Amino acid sequence: MIGQHRSTQRKQPIRRDDEDALTSAIIRLAEQFGRYGYRRITALLRNDGWHVNEKRVYRIWR
Repeated sequence: MIGQHRSTQRKQPIRRDDEDALTSAIIRLAEQFGRYGYRRITALLRNDGWHVNEKRVYRIWR
């Protein structure tokens, strides 16, 4: 027994390998299409071959 509460032990989030590339792709598309929101940017990313979810794009978008 360590003497710590179970709630203090948290799982560390794992960062994906393509996170930086996806962020730069989102920034590039946002500069090109300034009025588009995260949903349209997600559609453009999917057309470019990215397998992304709207929630993931929204998290990076914030």
